[in-house]
Amino acid sequence: MSEQRIGTREEWQAARDELAKLEAEQAERNEEVKRKRLALPWVPVEKEYVFDTEDGKKSLAELFDGRSQLLAYNIMFGPDYTLGACPGCTSLADGLDGSLVHLNHRDVTLACFSRAPIERLSAYRRRMGWQFPYVSTHESDFAFDFSLALTEKQAEQVPEIKELIDNPPGWLEEWSGQIGAELKDGLRENPAWIAFARDNGTVYHTYTVSAPDPFVAPYFNFLLERTPKAQPAEPRTWRKDEYPD
Repeated sequence: MSEQRIGTREEWQAARDELAKLEAEQAERNEEVKRKRLALPWVPVEKEYVFDTEDGKKSLAELFDGRSQLLAYNIMFGPDYTLGACPGCTSLADGLDGSLVHLNHRDVTLACFSRAPIERLSAYRRRMGWQFPYVSTHESDFAFDFSLALTEKQAEQVPEIKELIDNPPGWLEEWSGQIGAELKDGLRENPAWIAFARDNGTVYHTYTVSAPDPFVAPYFNFLLERTPKAQPAEPRTWRKDEYPD
């Protein structure tokens, strides 16, 4: 028997009306956040970066593919990962392909970054059936310069990472096994969205957001939040071809 409170239609409506007030306040707050996000200053990217893609070497400007905006998600898939990308990041990426045509027609190129070599990214992309461009930042300073990854020395200075390595919860130990890397290496990758603009030949960095922001989560989580039981009991995420059944 469910432990959820059972009530009448009238009780439900009263509670729903109260919740609607909070949702309206949140929507208003979200609009304020959006205005401040759009008001962030654009920072020129002066350093030259070269990326490995399935179509060969490309500069940051070339990743725009002729459009003026580039939105990319950094998938946790470091050079030390031997069994594939982070399952949570993989689940997020599973939801991106449906957005490609819509973003492309709105002057936005959507892509994903990872630090593993391009050969491993391409194989993983084929395994997952993804269509979006998947770009390797391997042997580049790009991920470190834009806080998409930490060097070993930097990671050692982060108390939260050190605590997780010294006292990992069970689900994180399982995650380490899923990616095939030690936690000291796996946790150096930062799941994050990053945005760039291109104007008059200059590329600008405009925005970055990292976990635990809700935007950096598998999209099905937003659907689960509206279901009767809201969230799964465990934080573990499976790759779509690895569910036990």
